[in-house]
Amino acid sequence: MAHVKFHLGYFTKFGATAWPGDGKEFGSEWADGTYHIELAKMLERAKFDFVLFEDTLIVGDRYGGSMELDLKNATLAPKNDPIPLLPLMAHGTSHIGLIATASTTFYPPYLLARLFSTVDSLTRGRAGWNMVTSSEQNAAANFGLEKLLSPAERYDVAEEYVELTNQLWDSWEEGALVANTETGVYVDHTKVHKIDFVGEHFRSRGPLNSLRSPQGRPVMCQAGASERGRDFSAKNAEVVLGLMTGGVAGMKAYREDIRRRAEGFGRNPDDVKVMFLTPVTILPEGGKKPEMTEAQKQAAFEHNIVMASSSLDVDFSLYDLDSPVPQDITAGGHTSALEHMKKAGREHGTTLRQMFSAGKGSSGMDISGTAEEVADKLMEMMDEIGGDGFLLEGVGFNHQLPDLVDGLVPALQRAGAVRTDYEGTTFREVLREF
Repeated sequence: MAHVKFHLGYFTKFGATAWPGDGKEFGSEWADGTYHIELAKMLERAKFDFVLFEDTLIVGDRYGGSMELDLKNATLAPKNDPIPLLPLMAHGTSHIGLIATASTTFYPPYLLARLFSTVDSLTRGRAGWNMVTSSEQNAAANFGLEKLLSPAERYDVAEEYVELTNQLWDSWEEGALVANTETGVYVDHTKVHKIDFVGEHFRSRGPLNSLRSPQGRPVMCQAGASERGRDFSAKNAEVVLGLMTGGVAGMKAYREDIRRRAEGFGRNPDDVKVMFLTPVTILPEGGKKPEMTEAQKQAAFEHNIVMASSSLDVDFSLYDLDSPVPQDITAGGHTSALEHMKKAGREHGTTLRQMFSAGKGSSGMDISGTAEEVADKLMEMMDEIGGDGFLLEGVGFNHQLPDLVDGLVPALQRAGAVRTDYEGTTFREVLREF
């Protein structure tokens, strides 16, 4: 049976990680980049499309007004900026894409455009930018702002931000660098242009003073869940991050919606790859999914509630954790995620404790088993969804990296569901191979 061919990404952070599998957290060894350099090599051997680094700019204290649970579990902090890490990971690899998260709320557009242009050159055309609109009030305070704009206003800013950065990247035409020793001309000045951008939120004269990079601009990535977020993703992103909300049927509907919106913006929907963030658990032959200890369950709960308090800008310590999700909670952050929680409380009586406890998650799916069994589950899902790929969740699962690259991926390759080699050279070319 022929399967839908799909892409693979790997989702992680530039922070503490549990790999290589002895169950112990690293100390500070991750901070020098050594682990992630080896990670890139491993994933490239398995022919992954890309590695994506999430990022935040705070030490979380939204839950209970204390940093204790965040720092205890290394949830949001400590975490280093992933952008300088990408060239290090590129040095020992040649094809895998490298995506870093950077906020349209805090980075000045000219600085970001120049930075990612530089990183795209340093990685020889394999850089990606995960565009986020920051939702943490503490992050605003870190940058000297009294408060964040509303979610709708943050998207207004982000739309203009992307328009400006695209103009800055295009301020150098293809072929501007001539390096002609006979004429003595290094750069053709007629192919470098001011942009004189004037918007509601930003102004910039331009041009960039950095060379046009191999891809011209980084591969753009975004996670759009709300109506406004879906439009933003469909209009601007080449990689769209989807959640497993609603099971396979919900995933299929989400992809079809993004593709329909992309076409409405005049884009080729095949140029927009919808990648579903997916936790998997690889078990040995005849093995069973290990039961979590009470300590592990508590750590998972603390991790999840700290994450949710921060991203939704809600102090969940103020609510009864063992009552159905309250309907009067208002979020300053990811409103679509809160609406999903409220719906679970309304329709199923789901409590906050249940919502934030380890388990199958919002999708209700348990993707665990031997490498062959997990491969079969992923292929069955993707055959129904129709594309485009899975973003395998690495944070907290790094101990199973050898099982992923030596077990799961070969099983998918044997079935013809994923690539066995790269054809393209740049990140964008690799994404568009199929």
